[in-house]
Amino acid sequence: MPTSRAEVSTEHASRYLQQLCKHWAHKFPVEFTPEHGEITLPSGVTVMDAASDRLTVALRAEDAAALDQLERVVADHITRFAFREELTFDWTRDA
Repeated sequence: MPTSRAEVSTEHASRYLQQLCKHWAHKFPVEFTPEHGEITLPSGVTVMDAASDRLTVALRAEDAAALDQLERVVADHITRFAFREELTFDWTRDA
């Protein structure tokens, strides 16, 4: 399974982690605490970890196309929650 990871600088990591988990909890299997969240989507798995200065997002998908889509969907959703600040998602893929 291809994987991808981004470390996003923000002081609101826990807030965004919880918002995304709550947002998708009605449609997908979700487990989360204020510091860690896992979401199982049809296209792959999203794992998030919140620190005081960053949100780490790790993705796993069935194939590269699904990973492309998952990167876009996750970044778009978190960016909408963070409308008061500009977030940067620099995805790094494992070889």
